[in-house]
Amino acid sequence: MKNPKRIEKIVFSFLFLSTCLIVVPVGFIVLIVVIKGLPAINWQFLTDVPREGMRAGGIFPAIIGTIYLVIGAILFALPVGIFAAIYLSEYSKDNFLTRIIKLAIVNLAGVPSVVYGLFGFSLFVIFFKFGASILSGSLTLGIMILPIIITASREALESVPYSFREVSWSLGASKWQTIRSVVLPNAISGIITGSILGIGRAAGETAPILFTVAAFYLPQLPRSIFDQAMALPYHLYVISTQVPNVEEKIRYGTALILLMLVLCMNLIAIIIRYRLRKRKTW
Repeated sequence: MKNPKRIEKIVFSFLFLSTCLIVVPVGFIVLIVVIKGLPAINWQFLTDVPREGMRAGGIFPAIIGTIYLVIGAILFALPVGIFAAIYLSEYSKDNFLTRIIKLAIVNLAGVPSVVYGLFGFSLFVIFFKFGASILSGSLTLGIMILPIIITASREALESVPYSFREVSWSLGASKWQTIRSVVLPNAISGIITGSILGIGRAAGETAPILFTVAAFYLPQLPRSIFDQAMALPYHLYVISTQVPNVEEKIRYGTALILLMLVLCMNLIAIIIRYRLRKRKTW
């Protein structure tokens, strides 16, 4: 007869080993970036423009450009993603077409980012003639993170108990009033989770912005959404591969700032999600 406690210990050991195989390498990478990048972090590095062919100075334009792109992508993708998720979960019928659409959305989340970059270049830069600009880059990043937001939002909406809807309808509320006042408030924490995943991917991608917005060297700040901008992922790629004789601490310092920027954006979203989740009654 099998010993349940022994089986439980074996399963627990495998789960613990799997967790370590994920956490330890990531922690090791972050530790290396922090140790090698921390000496480069100072006020001048954060607030100055690149100088001497990006071998000195700071990364302030790249930081601002990254923030602009992430905010633009979220402003586009979040409303579209939520409305699409509402339609798929609340209004659409369960038939062959909707199942194909849902499968396509899930598959789009795994499409390589370079494909989205080429798509954004063809559609926004050439067809709509937005040029290489913040607008083109934000829309491309927004389309790239749209499947993530739609999938997370749809799952969050479908996790709200159906009895909540029935009670609202029995009180005379319409379907849209029920969605707006009952379903969305209870699903908002899951929707923000999708937004957090989208923020992390949008801030760290290089290929989409390479085709649509990123400038090799642009020390001044953008003045409109139709201007090019520097961005931290592309700037890190440039100083690591295209510019010779760049100090190692500058490369790792740029990577550290990118990690901290993504962490700060995610932290803000997590705090908002935590406060909204506390309002749940179930």
